[in-house]
Amino acid sequence: MEKIKIFTRSFDLKLYLLSRRLYEDLGVPTVRLTDQSADGYFYTMLKDTDCDIAINIDEDAFLVDPDALFRLVDYVVSNGYANAGCPDGGGFCPRGANPIVTNPFFNIFNLKLIRTKFDRKAIRDFRYADHKDRMIAAYPKERLENKYDFEKTDQEPYYPFFLWLANNFKTLYLPSARHEDGITTILLDPEGKPICLHTWFARFYTTPTWIVKLFDSRKRGMQKLRIDAVIDQAYASRGIERPEFGFGDRLSFLGNKIVRWIIKVPQRVSRWPYKIRKKLQRRAS
Repeated sequence: MEKIKIFTRSFDLKLYLLSRRLYEDLGVPTVRLTDQSADGYFYTMLKDTDCDIAINIDEDAFLVDPDALFRLVDYVVSNGYANAGCPDGGGFCPRGANPIVTNPFFNIFNLKLIRTKFDRKAIRDFRYADHKDRMIAAYPKERLENKYDFEKTDQEPYYPFFLWLANNFKTLYLPSARHEDGITTILLDPEGKPICLHTWFARFYTTPTWIVKLFDSRKRGMQKLRIDAVIDQAYASRGIERPEFGFGDRLSFLGNKIVRWIIKVPQRVSRWPYKIRKKLQRRAS
C-alpha cells in the first residue's frame, strides 16, 4: 500500500483553509508548507520518507473531483510515471513557457520512484541543451495547443528540477481547459474530466490594487472577486458548504500574513543578484 500525502505550499492562511476543506476529509494526511522557496519544497517532500506519493496542490487550486484525483494517482503508479502535471506552456493557462516543465500548481509525484535517482548535484549539473532534441521529439504533440517555448530553461527556479525529472523518468502531461473567466485553468485528467480549478495570482487575492501597481508591471490588481467566484463554483460542484470565518479568524489571517511577509521579503531580496545576473546573461546572448 503506497503512503500518500497532500502537500500545499502556502502563503495565505485563508486561501489554504478554503482549499484544504475540499480535500481534508479524504483520509489522506495534509501538510502545509510555509516559507519554502520555489524549488525547495520539492526537496522537502522528497525528504519525507513516510510518503511514497505526494499530491502537490497550490492553495489557489480547488479540488472538484476526488475520484478523478485518486484514479490519477493509481494511473501514475501503475504506469511507472514519476510526475503528472500541467505543462508550463502549450496548454490553457496564462503561460507560454517550456512545456516539458510542469507548472507546480498541481502534481502527482511518485517520490518512491524519484528517490531511486534523486541527486541534487545531478540536477544542478544537468544540461538541457545536450538532451533537448530527444526530449522535444518525445513530447506529446497533442499538448501543444497554445503558445510555448522549448528554449526556456530558467523561467522559474524550479525549471532545473523538472527538466532533470523529465529526462530521467516518465512525465504524464495532463490536458487543460480555460475557465470562462479567461484566467483560471481547469486541469483535466487523461479522460478529460476536471480535477481542479487553478485561479492563478493568489498573491493578489487580498493585496490592495495600489500596492500591486507599485510592484507588478502588468498591473493585474486585486483578484479577490474573481477567485472567490471560482471558490464558490468549486464548493457548489462538490455540494459542500463554504466555511464562514469570524472576527477571530480574520485576525489570525492578518497575523499569519504579516509573519509570512516578514520572512518572504528577505527571501525575495536575496534572489535579486541571481535575477540581475540572468538578465545580463540574456542581454549578452
